[in-house]
Amino acid sequence: MRWILKPTPNTKIVNSLATSLGVDAVLSQLLVQRGVDTFEKAKSFFRPNLEELHNPFLMKGMEEAVNRIFQAIENDENIMVYGDYDVDGTTAVALMSTYLLSLYSNVVTYIPDRYAEGYGISYQGIDFADDNNITLIIALDCGIKAIDKVAYAKEKNIDFIICDHHRPGATVPNAVAVLDPKQEDCHYPYDELSGCGVGFKLIQAIAQIQEQPFSELIPYLDILAISIAADIVPMDGENRILAYHGLKVINSNPRPGIKAILEQVQKEELTITDVVFIIAPRINAAGRMKQGIHAVELMTEQDFNLAKKYAREIDQYNADRKELDKKITDEALQQIRENKEEQNSTNVVFCETWHKGVIGIVASRLIETYYKPTLVFTKSGNKLAASARSVKGFDVYNALEACSEHIEQFGGHKYAAGLTLLPENYQAFKAAFEKVVKETLPEKLKTPEIVIDAEVDLIDLNSKFYRILSQFAPFGPANMKPVFKATALRDNGYGKRIGKVEKEGDLPEHLRLNIVYGADDKTYNAIGFGMGDKLEQLQNAETFEATFTLEENNWNGYTSLQLMLKDLKTNQ
Repeated sequence: MRWILKPTPNTKIVNSLATSLGVDAVLSQLLVQRGVDTFEKAKSFFRPNLEELHNPFLMKGMEEAVNRIFQAIENDENIMVYGDYDVDGTTAVALMSTYLLSLYSNVVTYIPDRYAEGYGISYQGIDFADDNNITLIIALDCGIKAIDKVAYAKEKNIDFIICDHHRPGATVPNAVAVLDPKQEDCHYPYDELSGCGVGFKLIQAIAQIQEQPFSELIPYLDILAISIAADIVPMDGENRILAYHGLKVINSNPRPGIKAILEQVQKEELTITDVVFIIAPRINAAGRMKQGIHAVELMTEQDFNLAKKYAREIDQYNADRKELDKKITDEALQQIRENKEEQNSTNVVFCETWHKGVIGIVASRLIETYYKPTLVFTKSGNKLAASARSVKGFDVYNALEACSEHIEQFGGHKYAAGLTLLPENYQAFKAAFEKVVKETLPEKLKTPEIVIDAEVDLIDLNSKFYRILSQFAPFGPANMKPVFKATALRDNGYGKRIGKVEKEGDLPEHLRLNIVYGADDKTYNAIGFGMGDKLEQLQNAETFEATFTLEENNWNGYTSLQLMLKDLKTNQ
């Protein structure tokens, strides 16, 4: 692991902010590092305000989109709300369809089958619309590159409104309206919305035209917060405001489907991290293992007893998904070893029987073992489909673009993408991708890094410090949970390995430590997940240094601060 300490901001600004806010210098430094360098900015940061959301009509195409929807309602047309099968797509469909149904009854939902139709807008979906006399399709979290599909729909007198957040190509589809803040000629002030977020801006615009109070849109923020958390979009600007208030809805008055999930996991209050690791995988599991429409049904169901039934089914899908992704990860790792590709610049693996629904998760798992840009392929109809994942700092989308002569279709983001290609092009693509990455991946990006916000004295980390720090949430890209570094630490000798073992002879993989620090030998509890193998190294060292985040530990009615270790280095 490379430890990288963020530059210390201007001391005058840090001290001035610390004085005006009445906080210590470390907390002030953390704020300034996040661009929060005045009292007014701090006020907005700590109290995200829905009134600071931008006017939706600043987004290119918004007026045309709203006018076409009102025209459809006036002419009694059938409207289809179409979205991708992942969390962002299904939450967007649930959000848009429930809102439109509150205004108008002729609305249907459609989620493409991951296996029969693949990612994005499908000809099959357009044919379904044609067969059912649907004349307007609102596509969410997809469609920005569906030029041929939108043209095909136009031939059938079906209009499209596209609400997407992926990068556009050189041209965009000839739709009635294309809402995507990443378009170069779109001057909307914030371009990092999730797909569901773009859909929310559309319903906000409709509400404005109808003079509907914004307060009536707040109940929709629970599923919007889930999309923001799950899609790993930056947690700043509008995303932070929407996620902050969406989390409040999740914890106070969630829709029946979300309430049913929370009842299963029995957690009183969720953080954004819980949303990522508890709610999102369950919603995703429907599209991975069965049909994404099941997730939409769960999120739109008003009957709580029925919602509980859907939640139990989805929980089983998630359990099946976990079992499957572990099995495929083991097979993929074995393939890399058997092909002697450990030294390659990339991980590119393929098996035609691998379940398409979990290959993205498997790609992320492979990066945990072999830290390099990764592609996991499986058979999909008469083509091969892959999920791509990248390492920090490397744009896998650009790398795929450089290999596009071998690819049928691709799309995505800097760190995650999907593609399809013909089986006969697999080896040529694999060689080209390896070559591009080898030539363009800087040496320093080949090792995982830990970015440290501040070096601290453990004595300063008290309950008041943590109480203010917890108000930095919700955390996510562009506002990550602060990582600290402390030095001159000692192990009191009671450290041990903890956790379950799968088979006899294995050692627990996690680490629990009691860290001694300072002249008065004050003790601090610490946990290091996956760091059990460092115990012996610590026991033989006089002192060590650590990087960590902070959490509260509640045990037997007693609350204490706990260091969540990220890495350790011994000082021999």
